[in-house]
Amino acid sequence: MKIAILGATSRIARDLIVSFSVEDDNDLHLFARRPDEVARWLDFTGLSGRYPADDFSDFGKQEFDAVINFVGVGNPAQAVAMGNSIFDITLRFDDLVLDYLQRHPACRYLFLSSGAAYGSSFVEPATRNTPAVVSINNPAPHEWYGVAKLHAECRHRSHPELPIIDIRVFNYFSHTQDISARFLITDILRAIRDRTVLKTSPEYIVRDFLHPSDFHGLVSVLLCAPAANVAVDCYTRAPIDKPNLLAAMEEKFGLRYEISAASPGVNATGNKPHYYSLNTRAADFGYEPSLTSLEGVLRESERILNHLDYM
Repeated sequence: MKIAILGATSRIARDLIVSFSVEDDNDLHLFARRPDEVARWLDFTGLSGRYPADDFSDFGKQEFDAVINFVGVGNPAQAVAMGNSIFDITLRFDDLVLDYLQRHPACRYLFLSSGAAYGSSFVEPATRNTPAVVSINNPAPHEWYGVAKLHAECRHRSHPELPIIDIRVFNYFSHTQDISARFLITDILRAIRDRTVLKTSPEYIVRDFLHPSDFHGLVSVLLCAPAANVAVDCYTRAPIDKPNLLAAMEEKFGLRYEISAASPGVNATGNKPHYYSLNTRAADFGYEPSLTSLEGVLRESERILNHLDYM
């Protein structure tokens, strides 16, 4: 299968490219605003010459069996810095692919959406019947990212004749994670690396950290299944709550932490106590996750810390 990867500088895209290179015979063509950076990464990864890397201006000059759109932001600080431009960027690259599909209607389109498309509440985990909730009269800046994804998904559903699947990513973690980013898990890893005490809030949260191997498995079954126009949520075999995550990181890696009233984290998309999904529609396509959140986090954290010569 010939696949165009849009946004090949993103971490999740690169992890998928590596997974494809090891296990699949797919013919990938990588597109990015900085193709030279992609070429350097391919060389560093040992994939030099394996896949072409070009500017977005070259997209559309050949036929693809599928397009996977990763264009977007990868951490809360980026979302804050991007501000309202997230609407224009999301729309621009979505239009690029939709225009392509009008000329190549058999081409499959996988769009990297987000659990944030449901809204910013998540008092309970999402289900198949969960509605998207948007503060339409006064949307806050932390809601813009989710609204941009929701808008794209609505556009996709308005074209039922086109094979478009939106993949809602909630939490994703791999050893390629930039640990300077402001997530709970990266705050934990920095504390372990620096041998400092993590100060974290008493807020109870539950997260579902998708492992690169399960993301690759999901994408693979979606590409092989009969064409459809739907959205699917990412999920693992089991989510993990904050107390058990902290305890596991303490036991495995010697994390030291204190519960304090003030939290220094970046809150870019709103408070989400149960930011995960019980919507297992992806199973209809043959997806079956192999790891729990905790298994994936421990596996990838060990790789990060080994690379840092901590262990």
